Formats: sequence, C-alpha cells, structure tokens
Amino acid sequence: MAYLPLFHDLHRRPCLVVGGGTVAARKVALLRRAGARITVVAPEIDAELAELAADGTIAHRARPFRETDACGKVLVVAATGDPAVNRTVGATGRTLGIPVNAVDDPEAGTAIMPALVDRSPLVVAISSGGAAPVLARQIRARLEAWLPDTLGRLAALAAGYRDRVKAVLPDLDQRRRFWERVLDGPIGRAVLAGRESAARAALEADLSEGGSEGDEPGEVYLVGAGPGDPDLLTLKAARLMQECDVVLHDRLVPEAVLERVRRDAERIPVGKAPGCHTMSQAEISERLVVEARRGRRVLRLKGGDPFVFGRGGEELEALADAGVAYQVVPGVTAATGCAAYAGIPLTHRAHADTCLLATGYSCREDAEPDWSALAGDGRTAVFYMGLRRLENIRERLLAHGRAPGTPAAVIVAGTTPGQTVRVGTLGDLPELSEGLRSASPALIIVGEVAALRKRLAWFDTRPGFAAEAGTGSAAGPPRKAVAITG
Repeated sequence: MAYLPLFHDLHRRPCLVVGGGTVAARKVALLRRAGARITVVAPEIDAELAELAADGTIAHRARPFRETDACGKVLVVAATGDPAVNRTVGATGRTLGIPVNAVDDPEAGTAIMPALVDRSPLVVAISSGGAAPVLARQIRARLEAWLPDTLGRLAALAAGYRDRVKAVLPDLDQRRRFWERVLDGPIGRAVLAGRESAARAALEADLSEGGSEGDEPGEVYLVGAGPGDPDLLTLKAARLMQECDVVLHDRLVPEAVLERVRRDAERIPVGKAPGCHTMSQAEISERLVVEARRGRRVLRLKGGDPFVFGRGGEELEALADAGVAYQVVPGVTAATGCAAYAGIPLTHRAHADTCLLATGYSCREDAEPDWSALAGDGRTAVFYMGLRRLENIRERLLAHGRAPGTPAAVIVAGTTPGQTVRVGTLGDLPELSEGLRSASPALIIVGEVAALRKRLAWFDTRPGFAAEAGTGSAAGPPRKAVAITG
C-alpha cells in the first residue's frame, strides 16, 4: 500500500492553496466543504476566487509563494500549474512536516486528494495513488450511481442514537448485531425510502424494548424492469434488486435484467402468457403477502412499468388489504422504450399531437378500447400484447375511419440485441407479423410517426448489429399539431 488513507478534521483549521487558476478554485471548493480556513497565495486569481476573497471567505496574498506561507498550516495544496513552484512547495512541506498535495504531480507532494463520494456524514474516498486518476473517477461515478442520496441520512440517524444504544446495549457484540439489524432492516430501508419519521419511531420503540431481536416485518418492492435493456433500469430499481431476499418475476423480464438481482435471492417465476398461467393473479398477490409476512424483502419484478398494463394496482390493493408495507419503483414502459430504440417518436409536431396506449389482449372478451379515439387523425395508437390480434386491430381501426395507408410498425423484443422492427401500413399490418407470432413481447404502433423510422432508426442499424430490422415505410402527408394532449 503506497498511501495510507486517512480522514482529516479540517474544520476551522488553517490550510494553504498555492495557485489562483481553475484547478486551485476546485481545491478551494473542496476545502470549504470540509470547513477549513483557507489562504490562497498567487500573484493573480480567477474571478471565482476573487469573489470569495472580496467577501472574506478566503484570504488572498497577491504574490509568489514564500516558505513562510506554509508555517502553521495543517495542509498545503500546490496547484500552480508550474512544476518548479509545485516542487518548491512540496519540499517546504517535507521540511516543516506538513502534508502537501501537489496536483497532477504526486512525487512533488506527500498526500493524495482522492475521488470522493459525499453522502455526509458518510464519505467514500477512492485513490489510485496517483497512478490512474481517471480510473479512480470512473469508480467514483459507479459508486455515485449505486449509493443512494439518502444514505447520509441513515448515517446521521445512527450517529444521533450512538450514545443511547451504547447505554441500552453495553456489550459490544450486542451493539454490532443491533446496528446490523437496524441498518439492513426495515428501519434502514424506511430512511432510504424517505420515511425518516417512521424510522425514528420504530427505532425508539425498539430501544424502549431493550433493543432485543424480534420478528421483523417484511416489505414488497414493486419494481418496473423496463422493456428489456438492463441499462434502462432506474438507480433505485438496481439498488432494491440487490437488497431483496426473494424475487417474483414475470415471463417478460429477460435474463439480462434478472442477472442484476442479488445472487443469493430466491427466484420464483410467475410469468403469464396467453393461455398459459404459471400462477393466477390471485395466487401471485397471495404469495407476495405470504413472503412479506415471513419477514422477507420481496421484489416483485414486472416488465415495463407496473402501472401500465402490468396489473400492479391489483397487487398493491392486496398488499394494502393485508397491511403489508410496499414501495413502488416505476420503470420505462414498453411504448416509450421500444419506440425510442426503433427510432419512432410517439409524438411529433408535424405528425401527431396525441398518443394513446391500449392493450391488444384482454382477460375479458367484452373489454374493448375506444376504437374511435384510437383511429383519430393526428394521433399515435400504441398496442401492447397485440401480436395475436393484428387482424382485429386492423379491421377495427379501418372500420372507425383510419386510412389503410397509415404507417404502422411491429416491434418485437424492443431495446434488446434481438430487437426486430417491421414497418409498413395499417392495411398490411397482419403481414408484418409473419414469423413473429411466437416471438413476443411485441408492440404495435399505428400513426404517421411510424414512417419516421426510415430516417431516425439508430439502435439496430449500428455497424455490426445482426438483428432483423425492417426498413419499409409509408409516409403520409404531414399533419400540423396544435398541442400535445397525451
């Protein structure tokens, strides 16, 4: 280990920054966040530093560096851009026994400024010892995405109860087990979900009972997995997928997304396909309740968005009736995700001012969408799960006045490497599905915007992309939009 990582208390402590440019300003900003008293030495300083000096936030000595400038300082930063000056500053620090950070010149100094993930009071520092600073920043970016913004609140909660927990649980091992249970249990999850008042109430109740371990209530995470590309998962979805004990997942959730779930979580497939149900909806809802009552963190992973033809509302009703805690994490729904990856904007000022979503497959034979609305001019109609009913969709739209030459598209396995897009017209819509009937999930788009794929396709037209990509299109006359209403 070339460098020993340490965290220094710089609050109200004197620090020196040598240099007055952009790099020096960045270091000053970092030291200000740590509460340091800062002196800047440089013949000239940029506008940002000049403003801080003018209002007394920092002290400025408008001259070159002198060795006496470092006296009494607890940290010195050399950020001049002149290697000779930086080496002089570093040598001074070594003589005086003061840590010196020399920007972009580790050998000139004695301390490294790490890349930081700040979730104060929790701070994560990453350093390559100056060997690969870009790599350190890349790792920081990944941690920034993985660590929730509310993590600092959880650390602050623990800090606020530290002395009290020590009084209630004098044994060190007891305290360790207590904090592990709190931070990784319902109390910690409540803080991360923004329910800090409820978390404090639960912690108070726990401590009033002596901090003893008891049966912990479970929770259900209703999470939208998006249309297929795992990179479209939200940050919150990715985090909860790593925290769950068991996952109940739909048939439409691809393996690439399931690979993001915690490795040791139990997997329960509950997928439904037309005419083939692994579990009924009632059985799925009941299983969610049962698993949560066992004290488990239950991930209900649904393709797309759980509230867009995902029956998520029905499952939440069952959880609410059973008194089970739950969270909802929306996902990118198939209409927006698949259309974007196919290069088809759902609305466009010249073609469509309205977008309507409908399901092509219903569990009730009498459940039919508003075909008059779907067939209206100047709008885009999007059908989920309609591959088996393309003829019906075509006939109903034609019967309600949609022109047979209206552009239409069929998208199968959208946003994935196996994406297939076929573009034609409403009149030949059933023919577009030849060979695709078993290749669901599929999305059908009917409207002038479908013709734009010929110009706007990007995902499956990249060099080396092997998936089938329909290139036919039918362009109709442009339509002027007056508003976006859906």
